[in-house]
Amino acid sequence: MSLFTDLLGDPISRVRHSPAFRMLVAEKIGKDQETEIIGLIRGCIKTVTCGKKHSRNIKNTTTITLPIYTKLAYILGLRVSPSHRRMGIGLKLVVQMEEWFRENGVEYSYMATDQDNEASVKLFTDRCGYSKFRTPSILVQPVFAHRVKISPRVHIFKLTPSQAELLYRKKFSTTEFFPRDIDSVLNNKLNLGTFVAVRVDSDFKGIDMLLTDPPKSWAVLSIWNCKDVFSLEVRGASRVRRGLAKTTRIMDRAFPWLGIPSIPEVFKPFGLHFLYGLGGYGTHSVKLMKILCGFAHNLAKDYGCSVVATEVASEEPLKLGIPHWKKLSCAEDLWCIKRFGEDYSDGSVGDWTKSSPGLSIFVDPREF
Repeated sequence: MSLFTDLLGDPISRVRHSPAFRMLVAEKIGKDQETEIIGLIRGCIKTVTCGKKHSRNIKNTTTITLPIYTKLAYILGLRVSPSHRRMGIGLKLVVQMEEWFRENGVEYSYMATDQDNEASVKLFTDRCGYSKFRTPSILVQPVFAHRVKISPRVHIFKLTPSQAELLYRKKFSTTEFFPRDIDSVLNNKLNLGTFVAVRVDSDFKGIDMLLTDPPKSWAVLSIWNCKDVFSLEVRGASRVRRGLAKTTRIMDRAFPWLGIPSIPEVFKPFGLHFLYGLGGYGTHSVKLMKILCGFAHNLAKDYGCSVVATEVASEEPLKLGIPHWKKLSCAEDLWCIKRFGEDYSDGSVGDWTKSSPGLSIFVDPREF
């Protein structure tokens, strides 16, 4: 079986929401000057957190932690026609894209690929100077025919974009890959909202007090509507697999109170919602995250999506609270990185490519 992507008629849909982006194509010139596209690559540029530093407040002698930002580029969608592979076309596309990165003052560039994609890994690590950097997990949960029950002992409320921005900047701005323009992400039309979960019996004093006097346990996530950007389709499944999947859906619709984990219709074009900005605090944060994911599942069902996905660091503490199917998920996505500049834009503090991974990362939904 194979997973096919349809960009819904917009070849730059997966980068157009970034601060700066570009798409390059490789063309073959034939007889009578006829051209044929035989390769393409996409890239985007933004400013993200690459580390943190401590600053002391002289007035009250307190120490605060501040993010260190760098200009980062991302390469995605490198494709070469099967009939023109092993001819150096992929390498030429990467080199041309990197020239644009340098012209725009990029200090680091990274790409993501499947661990099993040997051709891609060798191209970037052996020929383009990239090194293996991070191995986050892509977690995928199917959207069932039944709705997930939300505990009445938990209160879920939606933040405004400005409230969400304040929360993320205060609590998560030092997280690796946190986008400096988080306000642009939260105000994007594809962002369906930021939601916080707290226990009803907690000491929560209201949204306005979330930052100044937060409850002992809470969890937060935001939802991005990928359905309006691209659709996916599983092809190559046997009739038996299709039949079994359909049977689970029929049973789930007939007996929704049983909570049967049915397989959605993924053998036709389907959409998904992406969960990002996952975080929390306190002893009940994992349970609260699980309930938030159930809420996100129901929202995806309302939008007609077939799956809900997210990407988190391999050692993310809240990972235990994120429902997912192992067969649909990827335990280790591979991120490779390359250094262009000699210094960080926020001070010379070392080489990010040699840094140790943190417990969490912030995955930008604009690039999923």
